[in-house]
Amino acid sequence: MTPRDASDDSRWSDLDRPPLNANALRRGLVQEGGLWRDVEVVPSTGSTNSDLVALAAAGKAAEGSVLIAEEQTSGRGRLDRQWRAPARSGLFFSVLLQPGEVPVARWGWLPLLTGVAVATGLSRSAGVDTALKWPNDLLVSIAGEERKAGGILAERAGDGGVVVGVGINVTLREPELPVPQAGSLVLAGAVSTDRDPLLRAVLRSLAEWYGRWREAGGDPAACGLQETYAAGCATLGRTVRAELPGDRSITGEAVAIDGDGRLVIATENGVQEPVGAGDIVHLRPA
Repeated sequence: MTPRDASDDSRWSDLDRPPLNANALRRGLVQEGGLWRDVEVVPSTGSTNSDLVALAAAGKAAEGSVLIAEEQTSGRGRLDRQWRAPARSGLFFSVLLQPGEVPVARWGWLPLLTGVAVATGLSRSAGVDTALKWPNDLLVSIAGEERKAGGILAERAGDGGVVVGVGINVTLREPELPVPQAGSLVLAGAVSTDRDPLLRAVLRSLAEWYGRWREAGGDPAACGLQETYAAGCATLGRTVRAELPGDRSITGEAVAIDGDGRLVIATENGVQEPVGAGDIVHLRPA
């Protein structure tokens, strides 16, 4: 037997990170009458979001398409921040949603809905307590410290669709973390880091919440989304700084998530200002 070269980067070079089983995922997720209709796993790509947006624009992807990459070389978060991680160390996927019967004004809830679904799915499958940082970060606790273990990015796909991308650090070890504030499920004490059941749990949770939201015409209060998001949002009750477009910032207490999914900040002068887009910095613990 020829000894394996330690530099070999084959799909089995890290036995702690086996590849996803695409056939098993399809069997578990693609059901008659269900949301998910196509599940594809690719070894590597620049960005699953970019790829799925392009497929939708070309008419080659329908609602319920799921594109998963074992590795993303140009993954993006909000504000075009880069998202890089070793191959097979996380879950990197995008889904195409086409909520045609929901008013477009309510589509801004999709990233928050996805956050609730991801947190719910991981709680069930990984046994990890998670929290949501408005608008799109997934937080875990590691040795009493709050760290980011995942993120969500939603992009329009043509006139009638939205591609929602999710990145979750699953088995990243301390030396592999891109920044000290990053975390992973394994570092947070997950009872399981098997990515196949984790992904199935997250996508089933997403299908459940998306279905409830659509049936309610996108009304976040009627389907319980607004209340559930607020209950799991680590931003509420904290003093925060919102860094807004145009080099403007607001500092105050995050007091609510309004009906449009905006973060409401109570400033020192008594004004409650809703923020629909911006970078939020937590200034003190809740």
